[in-house]
Amino acid sequence: MFADSAKIIIKSGKGGDGHVSFRREKYVPNGGPDGGDGGHGGNLIFQVDEGINTLADFRYNRKYAAENGEDGKKRNCHGRNGEDRIVKVPAGTIIRDAESNKVIADMSGENKRQIILKGGKGGLGNQHFATATMQVPKYAQPGEPGVELEVYLELKMIADVGLVGFPNVGKSTLLSRVTNARPKIANYHFTTLNPNLGVVDLEGTGGFVIADIPGLIEGASEGIGLGHAFLKHIERTKVMIHMVDAASTEGREPIADIYAINQELENYNPELLKKPQVIAANKIDAIYEEAESSIPDLKAEFEPQGIKVFPISAVSGQGLKELLYYVNDLLSGLDDAPIVYEQEFFPESLMFREEAYTVEHREEDNVYVVEGPKIEKMLGYTNIDSEKGFLFFQKFLREQGILEELEKAGISEGDTVRMYGLEFDYYK
Repeated sequence: MFADSAKIIIKSGKGGDGHVSFRREKYVPNGGPDGGDGGHGGNLIFQVDEGINTLADFRYNRKYAAENGEDGKKRNCHGRNGEDRIVKVPAGTIIRDAESNKVIADMSGENKRQIILKGGKGGLGNQHFATATMQVPKYAQPGEPGVELEVYLELKMIADVGLVGFPNVGKSTLLSRVTNARPKIANYHFTTLNPNLGVVDLEGTGGFVIADIPGLIEGASEGIGLGHAFLKHIERTKVMIHMVDAASTEGREPIADIYAINQELENYNPELLKKPQVIAANKIDAIYEEAESSIPDLKAEFEPQGIKVFPISAVSGQGLKELLYYVNDLLSGLDDAPIVYEQEFFPESLMFREEAYTVEHREEDNVYVVEGPKIEKMLGYTNIDSEKGFLFFQKFLREQGILEELEKAGISEGDTVRMYGLEFDYYK
């Protein structure tokens, strides 16, 4: 079975923690801090692999994680960076945030490789926190956490032309005749299960890629049958060929079929009806009397709407050359850039979804303790001893609502506030 969607969990690596240590050497009894920095966490990267054409592998392995950064070490030794994790996908794969369904990346066109989740930065060792007033810092910065995200992978085939029609009208036969594709061909009354791609080589042109979109049925846009699974593949195409049974060998009405499929396309995505359309009236080799032909009625109905009708026989090849060159001319008048979906969701924003801080009054020593990831991170990159750093520190406490929470906890002027390795007296 063709696999064109999957749901997986991806995670970038955590940054290694900074190290707390002090020089202990002969003749240096009170050495300064020498804790090394933590290594950066590995990135989670998606990369196109031209040798893959389905998402089947993701049905068996649902978790992909980059390596964590190594913690810092003594003697100023930096922790090793975590290895990146590369996830290989077929061209045309769209990566969506599973919760919001917004597009994170479209692995199409020039986008062959993209960092989806960045690894956490390594924490700074305690050597960075030594100041004139704090020469023995017993605090090091923790590494930034990695980001975990559930994503939905969706493969939308990249083709210039989409071949649509009800089951058993001859789409697979046409594809096998005009391209190098070798689809399974049989008298299926339901639908071919696998979308098929083929390249049409036309003399004197660059050719184009055509996709046989499995037979649609009424109600496909509501998900009946395999509707949603296959309608998505039409979204990237630039021209659509409607294929109908002009001989009505199974009693179908070609005009009604075209309107029915167009209704399904509109229900799924109204933008699809803005694409140029062509009608391939197939099975003219099975028409023995002119009165049995629906071609005059098709031309009278659709050509005034600007939709050209081509009588063809996918079996004998009659009329195919005219159809294909007309489609090629349509494509030459359109933008040749591939249809690529714009990014709507930015995983970088998840780096700032941090737990709230806590404010606790410890009555035994009358100290107000403030803790939380934001506090740790702020202290790690702020030099409180500088005027600029102190002003930033004050602004941070005010904007984060920490001062307000301290007052709610009953703090008075002169009381001590402790934030990890920092202590200071509270004054308004």
